[in-house]
Formats: sequence, C-alpha cells, structure tokens
Amino acid sequence: VNSSTYNTPIYLTNMKLAIASILASTAAAFTTSSFNGAALTNGVASSSSLKMETLDDLSVLAKKLNPIVPRFDPLGLSTSNFWGTSQESTIGFLRESEVKHGRVAMFAFVGYIVHANGITWPWPMMLDGTPFPKVDSAPEAMDAIPDSAKLQIFAFVGFLEYWREVSCEKHYMKGGKIGEMPAFDAKYIPGGALNLYDPFGWSTNRSEEAKANGLIKEINNGRAAMLGIIGFLSEQKISGSVPALKGVVPHYDGEVMAPFAKSILPNLHL
Repeated sequence: VNSSTYNTPIYLTNMKLAIASILASTAAAFTTSSFNGAALTNGVASSSSLKMETLDDLSVLAKKLNPIVPRFDPLGLSTSNFWGTSQESTIGFLRESEVKHGRVAMFAFVGYIVHANGITWPWPMMLDGTPFPKVDSAPEAMDAIPDSAKLQIFAFVGFLEYWREVSCEKHYMKGGKIGEMPAFDAKYIPGGALNLYDPFGWSTNRSEEAKANGLIKEINNGRAAMLGIIGFLSEQKISGSVPALKGVVPHYDGEVMAPFAKSILPNLHL
C-alpha cells in the first residue's frame, strides 16, 4: 500500500496519535517508580522482611518444577543486579518475566493451532463486514488483519502491563506475588468482574498452598508452550530446522518479529 492512498491530514494525525498513545501506555510499565534502584532500596529495610526470593529459593523451586534438572542459568542472570537494584529484586523481575512469557506463549500456541486449522469467529471482523482472514498459520493472520486491529492489540497489551505495574499491593521486585494479575476495579472499568486472572472466581476460595501448586504447573506449561511456539515459527522460517514439524507447518516468507512490516506504516513519512 502506498502512502499516497492515505493523503488526508486527519488520517495521518490520528495515526500519529494512536502510535504515540500505544508507546506511552507501554512505557508507563517501565517508569522509575518500578525500576529505579533508589526507589526500590530506600524504602526497604531488608529483603527478608519483604519475603523476596533468593538463589536458594530458586534452587528449591527448580526441584519442584523438575526433580531431574537443577537450577539452570547458564547466563548468570539470577546473580545480576538489573538497573542498579539488588539481586533479590532482579530475581523477582526474572520470575515475573518468565510467568508472563509463559502465559503469552500458551495463548500463542493455542492461537497458532486455531489459525492453522482455519477456525475463526462466525461474525465479521470489521464493522464494514470484512470477515476474519482464512490463512494457514498465525503469522499470516497477523499480516492479513488491518493496521487498526494490530494497534488495538498492542494498546490492550500495553494497558494490561500498566495495570499490572500500578495496581498491585506490592511490586514483584519488592517482594510482591509473582504472576499476580490485579482485579479490574468496576469503578474504573465497566464489568470489573471480568478479570483475566480469575474470570469465573474459581480461585477465590483456594488455599495459598493450592495456588502455589497451580503456579508450579503453570510455569511448566508455559515453558513447554514457549518451546512449542518457537518450534512452529522456526520451522516456518527455516524449513527442516525442526525435523518433527517438517511438512507439518507451511513456509512463511514474512517477518515474524516485525508485525507491521506488511502495513501502511513502513511507507508513511511521519
């Protein structure tokens, strides 16, 4: 699509505002209040008082996750001090990151299979009646949807990141619960009961021990999903790189890591 197709000043202005709002919402999750070393250490008397996890805790967790494989950290990330914080704060960041990536990968893995089988919603995708694209794989679906849909996806993800960072009682880098998703407040969000973490309220009456065991299972499932979705995408880009998937998934010529490569944005001169 050539930029001349979209030659109205109003369209370009709206597009710029949309991009700016997405960047702002995503960046809000990484403000100094969350990642500034002084902010994390000045108001904290000791890591033990906040029940922050240590290397020993990671070793114990590793045995619960897989009794055969010990704590695996070849890059030594868990012994680092990110952003000038403490080792315990860094561990909290890494633990939260793994849970988040695992959850996204589980959605991605299921979504990939859904799109690969041509399954879509029965109603139109757009208000003008445009249907959902019928494709052979998830990356092709991302390329086929309009930019407005992609921007909505990124805006929604940015909002979730912001809500997670600012609404928890205690930040995960300060000893807060790993993987916690704060409930949506009905005062600010209509239908606040529709919470992502527990939409049906099944976890409300579960014991803390049951919740901890559930998180262990979730981490293992998330790790498997991360390997699974990477396997799908690797075989699509480099045929034969995953022998078990050779001939199962189609080749993909697009850019997996550049979701806006096939859009009007690369051709716009903002």
